[in-house]
Amino acid sequence: MRIDTTRAILSDLIAYPTISTDSNLPIIHYIADRLETVGAAVEVMVDESGHKANLFATLGAPRDGGLVLSGHSDVVPVTDQDWTSDPFDMTERDGKLYGRGACDMKGFIAACLGSLDLLAEAAKTRPIHFAFTHDEEVGCLGAQELVKLLAKRPVKPALCIIGEPTSMQVFDGNKGCCEYTVRFEGLPGHSSAPEKGVNAVEYAVRYINRLFELRAELVRRCPEGSRFDPPQTTLNVGALKGGISHNVIAPRAELAWEMRPINAADMEFVKGEIASYVEDTLLPEMRAIAPEAGIATETIGEVVGLEPMDDNAARDLVFALTGQNHAGCVAFNTEAGLFQSLGMDAVICGPGSIEQAHKADEFVSLEQMDQALTMLGRLASART
Repeated sequence: MRIDTTRAILSDLIAYPTISTDSNLPIIHYIADRLETVGAAVEVMVDESGHKANLFATLGAPRDGGLVLSGHSDVVPVTDQDWTSDPFDMTERDGKLYGRGACDMKGFIAACLGSLDLLAEAAKTRPIHFAFTHDEEVGCLGAQELVKLLAKRPVKPALCIIGEPTSMQVFDGNKGCCEYTVRFEGLPGHSSAPEKGVNAVEYAVRYINRLFELRAELVRRCPEGSRFDPPQTTLNVGALKGGISHNVIAPRAELAWEMRPINAADMEFVKGEIASYVEDTLLPEMRAIAPEAGIATETIGEVVGLEPMDDNAARDLVFALTGQNHAGCVAFNTEAGLFQSLGMDAVICGPGSIEQAHKADEFVSLEQMDQALTMLGRLASART
């Protein structure tokens, strides 16, 4: 039975400990071998480090209008998690398959590989592409590189299904994720003469206050009828470190903050406003006392979200495949927005629940895997 084959594939995939800090090359070569056995044209794209790779493969004639099946190969660490069984040795209990990555998102990859014969049949009428990436869990690094390459190619896929764990429910929107570390360099001195120094912590606090002002503005900018929860773009101050002692003007400070934009316009608004505040207000004041003072921003990651669209052929295709007629939005980030940025219609739908992801005893149920196999199997007869 197809579920038995897929269960065995998932066991193989889980056995590769593809934590983001480690190489994913062995699992990528495993996937490549399986795709090549059914005649797929497979590309393994190794990054500059030589230890990470994306895979892009195609079943069928290379032409416009194809469907991409997308998943990430990396998983989060298991450090300090209390697992009942070995997280990299899949265990079945009560109709559930346990292991790191079982739902996030090796379950979907296994379903794709377990359906290759049917997908090869579907590819006779429309190309089927596979995009399996590295380092999604640490900023969608692999997908960002992949979309740059795909953008330069003449063949343009039209649709993309991202198999993140949604309990096989359909989602046509997710927020983006932008993470920044801002470092403030001031001028130390004795606290009894604050006017003679540049207090890096104070300027970091003023930066944070400006973020809070922008947070209020983002509530006002929120479009009516937004389907996200919460509906607006959000900002979070994650950490602030700095200073030396009670009686020393703080010479340095470091701020970590993030933004979860509901659309590209909000992302550009916040970036523009905070950059102007730094250049027009904070830096002139700091450098009037200490010309060497500075504020440097490191972008940890910027991943656009999937913006909900009234017309979305990928969503409508998955409706037809699953019998559903309602799509939601999620607050967590995925690679979907990156594929949308290439002009593809994108949708998120995959086996397992996000509630099990990143936790000890992560699992995907056999029922969910069977639903994913049914969805993929129906592609051969789909006409949407």
